Amino acid sequence: MILLGLCLVASRSAYSQQAGAQRDTTPTVPAIVADEARMPVDPAIAVGTEAPLDATAPSKAYSGGESQVAVKQPVESELIFEGLVSYGNYKIFASGYDDKLFTGGVEYDRHSWGQFLGANMDYVAEFLPFVLLDKPLKVDIYGNPDPQKDKNIRQYVPGIGLSPIGFRMQWFSKKKIKPYLEAKGGVLAFTKKVPNAEAAYESFSLQSGIGVQVKMSDRWGLRLGLFSDFHFSNGFSVPTNPGLDVMNANLGLSYHFGQKAH
Repeated sequence: MILLGLCLVASRSAYSQQAGAQRDTTPTVPAIVADEARMPVDPAIAVGTEAPLDATAPSKAYSGGESQVAVKQPVESELIFEGLVSYGNYKIFASGYDDKLFTGGVEYDRHSWGQFLGANMDYVAEFLPFVLLDKPLKVDIYGNPDPQKDKNIRQYVPGIGLSPIGFRMQWFSKKKIKPYLEAKGGVLAFTKKVPNAEAAYESFSLQSGIGVQVKMSDRWGLRLGLFSDFHFSNGFSVPTNPGLDVMNANLGLSYHFGQKAH
C-alpha cells in the first residue's frame, strides 16, 4: 500500500510539470506592443488607403523643386481724345488753297514694335467722327478761289475719317515730358465733292506731325501737337484731283492702359 501511494504521487507530480512546461511555451507580448495595439487608428491611414497629400507642399515638377508661374505683363497702350485745327495752307502735294480743316476724334496707340533710334515704336489707329472743311464756295478746277467770285463767301462741308495704319515714335517714355513723331494714313468721306465740284466724295488721307506729351498723373496725360501736316486727295479716282495740304495744331487728352506710367 505504501508503495502504491508513492507511485500515484510521482505520476501526479510529473503531469503537473508537463502542463507547466506547455504553458511556458506561449509567446509573451511586450508591453509596448500591447500599448500600441490599444491606440486609436486614423481612418485616413487605415489598411488599404493612402495618406492624403498635403496641398500646401511645394511641387517638385519644376526645376529646383519650386513651382514657377510666368506672369504676363499687360501691353502698354493709350487712348487719346483729340482735336485738330488748321492754321495755314500751302501747296506741296496738292493744289487746293484757302481751305481750313477741323477734326475731332480718338486715337489708339499700342506699344507693339520695341524701340528704334532710342524711341518706343507704337502702332497707331485713329477714328474721326467729326471732320469739317471750311472752303470758299466757288473754286476753280485746281481748288483755288475763283477770282471772278467773292472768296469771302464760304462753304462748310462735314465728313468722317478713319486712319487704320500708322506709327508713333516716342522718346523718354518714362519721363514727364515725352517728345513724339507720328504718321498715319487712311480715308476721308465728305457729304459733297471737295475741294471742287468735279472732285470726289472720298479721299485718301495722310497725316504727319511732331509734339510732346506731358504726364499729369499715373493714368492721364496731355498731348500738345506743335505742328502737323494733313493731306488728302482722291488719287485720280476721278479726272480732277486738286487735293489739299493744311498745317495744323493738335490738342489731346490721353489715358494710359497697362502698367502705370512712370
